[in-house]
Amino acid sequence: MMKDLTCIIIGGGYVGLAALKLIKEKTKGMTNGRRIRFVLIDKEPGHLRKFRLFRPTTVEEEIMIPWNDLVLEGFEFVHGTVTFVDSGEKRIQYTDAQGNDAQIHYDLLVVAVGSSVRRPDPNQGGITLVDPQEASEIRKRWRANMRKAAHETNPKERKRLTTIAIVGAGISGIETSADLALAMKREATALGLNSFDTSVYLLNSQERLLPEVSEKYRQKLVQELSKCGVTVLNNRKVLREEAGLVTFSNGDSLPVSICIWMIGLIPNPGLRGMGLPLTSDGRVVVDGSYRVKGAPGVYSIGDCARIVDPKTGEEDQMTCFEGSLQAFRLAKIVMADQEGRPAPIHRSSKPNMDNYFNIGLGQEGVFWIRKWGLDMVMTGKLPGKIKKFVEDKASMLR
Repeated sequence: MMKDLTCIIIGGGYVGLAALKLIKEKTKGMTNGRRIRFVLIDKEPGHLRKFRLFRPTTVEEEIMIPWNDLVLEGFEFVHGTVTFVDSGEKRIQYTDAQGNDAQIHYDLLVVAVGSSVRRPDPNQGGITLVDPQEASEIRKRWRANMRKAAHETNPKERKRLTTIAIVGAGISGIETSADLALAMKREATALGLNSFDTSVYLLNSQERLLPEVSEKYRQKLVQELSKCGVTVLNNRKVLREEAGLVTFSNGDSLPVSICIWMIGLIPNPGLRGMGLPLTSDGRVVVDGSYRVKGAPGVYSIGDCARIVDPKTGEEDQMTCFEGSLQAFRLAKIVMADQEGRPAPIHRSSKPNMDNYFNIGLGQEGVFWIRKWGLDMVMTGKLPGKIKKFVEDKASMLR
């Protein structure tokens, strides 16, 4: 009887889960007469819903989902942190949840460890939204400040206590600002404060919000953010937050109770010690079919890999949308490689990304699609429901 073939996926984020699901479906759990044993290894005890990382800043919501609560079945889970990939011996070394060193053999390996939140320098102050614990801490702090404001007699200090600044105006920053603004208004009303006195500032270092979208969509988004209670300030480069004062590069300042940094993503720093070939900015080097250079049987997709369209030279961005398309193609590539057929080659999905955005604002949202020369924008509850449906599907919730 032929020995099982072991396929390990490192990383149980959105892209890792998609890769696991799609490879299982494409191969039907078999290749060349051998059964495939699927193993998922992740440092977390469950799937972290990064799309919803901002939610615990306003409500008690569990965004770490136990692996058993996912619709995915037919895989083993290993709770551990991968420390090294020995591509010569085809095994990974990892530290388990108890801190013990261990190793496991692989035949196929998919590295999908994703990205980490970029942190500012420690001397820049503020708080960085990196995990559910930080999100919960933010919620406790702003609610405590609101209670202080209810008893504060100095108008300037009361205004500062009910003001939050968010540095970074990407999609995560936009959604976080809207959720906080709406929650602060509700809290103000409950405490007998004027809900219109609460302020959330979205500080954007660029000249325009989301430069890749249409002007029609941008204007509608800013309008809807304003309804939530969010003020967008463009061309504002933040130097630091200190003692409740945000200082800008132009010399201006803004009194705040909390400054939240949301300044983008970097490839997972854990890649640095894994022994895989990396770019200067720390992403895995792969060919046009996601194969890791010099490591047979090893593939990498998602935020942690530098993926380029061989024909156009177009580089994929660090988004879940593009990572999901990569996972879909990877399943076909793995099957082709196992059967000795020519494998599919990566094609850029950027044109699709330029034509579609759906941003959640509380329970509602702002949807945009540009197709066939038409620029269509929709607001209200339906975009919010669509976004939640897509997020739940990406997290493979039951």
